[in-house]
Amino acid sequence: MRTSRSIAGSGFGHGSVRAAVIGREQETASVVELLAGHRLVTITGPAGVGKSTVAAAAVASSAGWECLTQVRWQHAGRGRMGSLAADVITRLTGATPHGPVAPVRAALCLPDAPTLLWLDDVDPVHSECVQLVQRVLLWAPRARVLVTSRTALGLDAERTLRLSGLRVDHAPDEAGPAPAVELFLHRAVPRDSAPDLESVGEVCRLVDGLPLAVVLAAEQTAHLPVRELVPLLRQGQGWLTSGRPATARHGSLRDAVGSAWMLCDQAVRTVWARASIFAGSFTEASAIHMCAGGEVEPTQVAACLGQLAAQGVLEVHGEVGSVRGHRYRMTRMAREFGTERLTAQGELPAAVLRHSQRWARVAAEAESLWDRGAQSRAVRLVLDEYDEITAMLNRARGEAALAPAALQAAVHLWFWWGTCGRADEGAAHLLGLIPHCQEHPLLARGQWLAAWLSAGTAPDTARALLDNAWRSAVLAADTAVIGRIAHVHGVLALQERDVQGAADHFAQAADTIPTHAPDGPPATLSRAALALSQAPFAPTAARRSAHHALAHTDLRHDPWVRQVARYALACTDHALGRTGQACKRAHRALTDADDDPPAWQSVTALRQLLADIAAGTPAGLGPTAVLIPGTAAPLPVRNPFGWELRLGRKP
Repeated sequence: MRTSRSIAGSGFGHGSVRAAVIGREQETASVVELLAGHRLVTITGPAGVGKSTVAAAAVASSAGWECLTQVRWQHAGRGRMGSLAADVITRLTGATPHGPVAPVRAALCLPDAPTLLWLDDVDPVHSECVQLVQRVLLWAPRARVLVTSRTALGLDAERTLRLSGLRVDHAPDEAGPAPAVELFLHRAVPRDSAPDLESVGEVCRLVDGLPLAVVLAAEQTAHLPVRELVPLLRQGQGWLTSGRPATARHGSLRDAVGSAWMLCDQAVRTVWARASIFAGSFTEASAIHMCAGGEVEPTQVAACLGQLAAQGVLEVHGEVGSVRGHRYRMTRMAREFGTERLTAQGELPAAVLRHSQRWARVAAEAESLWDRGAQSRAVRLVLDEYDEITAMLNRARGEAALAPAALQAAVHLWFWWGTCGRADEGAAHLLGLIPHCQEHPLLARGQWLAAWLSAGTAPDTARALLDNAWRSAVLAADTAVIGRIAHVHGVLALQERDVQGAADHFAQAADTIPTHAPDGPPATLSRAALALSQAPFAPTAARRSAHHALAHTDLRHDPWVRQVARYALACTDHALGRTGQACKRAHRALTDADDDPPAWQSVTALRQLLADIAAGTPAGLGPTAVLIPGTAAPLPVRNPFGWELRLGRKP
């Protein structure tokens, strides 16, 4: 243990306190206010967030202390019970006790005067710190205690301020750059008079605005321009180091995270390493599935997650105990560190396989929800697990052994790619998986789905895929795929304004696709598409086709296709000159679609139809966006607590 009264040099960085607390002015003022009104204040947060720096700035801003005592733990690993109390006595009296001492002895050494005892970086002696602070509050009534630690002490008198990363994005009413960008610019080695603010912002974003990481990245500008830091940080952060660290554990970002690893018991370390396989947020149930096994019992996982969250390794999103439940997300550097440990232990291949199997089942569950009519729940499930599903598919594109399960998952998610504005993404995944699955039973389904998703942007690619899918489907006697191939040919013909050819293809698809066929849209969609293609040249037949589609029993469990069919019927009314009836149908469909996320494309088309009727535009083919995956569908928006849907609303 080394003690010091130095204030300016006690944080994560170097230089003056003012420079170190850039972006932390509000937190510093909060600590000063808490110290004025409470006897115990604890500053918490993950490693490298600047706890000691904020404490130093707050102490420097405070006044009225006759005795200011700072004790800082700088050893690696856990300390012996009594070590902290012994160093407090050494700091107060100048005499070094022989061995550990009881906390009460340290408390009794505090003077009978306004005193601030600052216990800095006490994580390795956390248990003793709790006992010491209890004795100080009891035996030294004129003393106040300031603690910096990753976790709170848990005492009744405690007031806690938890720090997180600096804000990266510029606020509209902000005069200067965002706090993280300002800190980077202040610590960067000047290279030119016009800094690349876009690259600086991306660097700060990649390190999550963590002050230590921002400072370490800024120091690299002595050797590299900012724009070259971006691709390096996208690959990883563990290489960030400093040639002049304030403390040993801040010499690199890996050392800072490793200091938390050293304080974890074996079960928590195992959960940390295994949970690093998660690419995004995850639930406790998913963590139990991925982390339990060997020396870790399923009942231990929740407690381990709680400890990791308390130390800042995990972020908690949502409210614990709420209806939707809470989710965890591992910080990027902690994930990188955990993956290194998982690889060193030889568990990475097994973890990857388990991860792939888990989210393949999630994809199957999402399709089951969609087919049962719970389409909003299906979309919500995919949104919640989107990061993990994407990670599974990306990993499988580079590992042939994982490709078959990933292809099946991608086919299960046809509704997500086709109805939620993700057609290009879905086609890219499928095109990357298909070469690894030439003998897979689902090859034809993957090929037609890739063709359907490519129809709007790459029609030539779609036709080549359809030719391959036709051969595979005929050999497998898969009538559902044969019918859906005809549907995609109809979409391609419709794009070329060949309405009669499109009608023939859609009629063939509607008659071929079996009822309740999985892994793709139902025959009813083809029937509604038939009505849309017939409307310009045979509106009476189109109206019959639309009524036929709406009368199908499948629509009771398929709000998405029902909206397309209702749009088709409104279009046929417009084509027949029944504009009043067409408007009523369109308004009624829009009202029903307000809270139905899969109806985004239909909402856009219905609004366009109403605009055309109001403008007196004669009936024609009309918008075909409802039949082309990925067009006119707004993307979801994400907030700090998970995914939020952007629903279609009436103007």
